[in-house]
Amino acid sequence: MSLLTDLINLDLSDNTDKIIAEYIWIGGSGMDLRSKARTLDGVVSDPKKLPKWNYDGSSTGQAPGEDSEVILYPQAIFKDPFRRGNNILVIHPDVVAEVPWYGIEQEYTLLQKDLKWPLGWPVGGYPGPQGPYYCGAGADKAFGRDIVDSHYKACLYAGINISGINGEVMPGQWEFQMSCGLPVTFLRGSLKLLGVVVSFDPKPIAGDWNGAGAHTNYSTKSMRNDGGFEVIKKAIGKLQLRHKEHIAAYGEGNERRLTGRHETADINTFTWGVANRGASVRVGRDTEKEGKGYFEDRRPCFQHGSLHCDLHDRRDNHSLETISDHHAS
Repeated sequence: MSLLTDLINLDLSDNTDKIIAEYIWIGGSGMDLRSKARTLDGVVSDPKKLPKWNYDGSSTGQAPGEDSEVILYPQAIFKDPFRRGNNILVIHPDVVAEVPWYGIEQEYTLLQKDLKWPLGWPVGGYPGPQGPYYCGAGADKAFGRDIVDSHYKACLYAGINISGINGEVMPGQWEFQMSCGLPVTFLRGSLKLLGVVVSFDPKPIAGDWNGAGAHTNYSTKSMRNDGGFEVIKKAIGKLQLRHKEHIAAYGEGNERRLTGRHETADINTFTWGVANRGASVRVGRDTEKEGKGYFEDRRPCFQHGSLHCDLHDRRDNHSLETISDHHAS
């Protein structure tokens, strides 16, 4: 094992200028990550100087066998926190050349590898009821903190824009805040090395336990300017009119999470409120007080598209389009 560890940790720069570039994309299901690596002759910092590459789309569910070649167009480079050194990750971000800002609060559950049961829970049993675990401290409350911290550091090492982390209401469940989907990639990579499974299921454990969402914070320039609260309220009204359409795009299994309990609104009813975590859309106290800011759409779960927002030139823009319609009217 020590020999394998030594080989994994080899610093290529000691003997060669060559580096490893891991090209990453999303598979045909929209939920699976794919990647393959190639050798480059030296350090590359500009994605425009990276070679295009292709893959067999018929094996990923993205092309027929008779026309299977899919081209990868490098558009962003990040430091590789797994191979380290000068090695890089090559991805394909969604470029949004507009004024809107958004950030995603991605919740997830750590599972014991062989049991598929939440980390820290007794085998075949349950921990104490919810209450002490949210932002909890201590080995009996913050199950998996070392794993979460390793993921956090891997993102920062690579230059990924991850804003923070916290323990969630259900034990074994965590959250990270991001403006892109790359932390999802790094989380899966970190857990693969550490022998733990991650679940983004919107309701991994039935019963009196919180689910896992992908709460999305959103604002436009006019919402952030003076008088923006009125713009926010009008935009929320527009979201209400297309609630069913948005729910249909906000993730499979979401009906198990959006029950009107456990800090959710009922999936069939659109509501909004200030500081109300039981609403479909929440507006913060600071936004109300200052008369400008942002709002939080609490309806999406992971399947809505956290992966898509930075790994693929495709993203579910239902809410963005709805709000843009409002500004155009």
